[in-house]
Amino acid sequence: METFYLESHPHVELCDLLKFMGWCESGAAAKAVIAEGLVKVNGQVETRKRCKILADQQVEFASSKMVVKA
Repeated sequence: METFYLESHPHVELCDLLKFMGWCESGAAAKAVIAEGLVKVNGQVETRKRCKILADQQVEFASSKMVVKA
């Protein structure tokens, strides 16, 4: 499982997170896979592209998993 650190930010938007982690080539590609229902947050399918991901949440896409830390 990978880890993403928010550093001094309170949250990260889901579409940006997929792009930052290199799981999608672009923001548009990230938005497309989210809209298709291929991304899970804390085990639940998430279709909101700009969903705010907070510390201690888990994100899954394809066979990749990550936890977000402060």
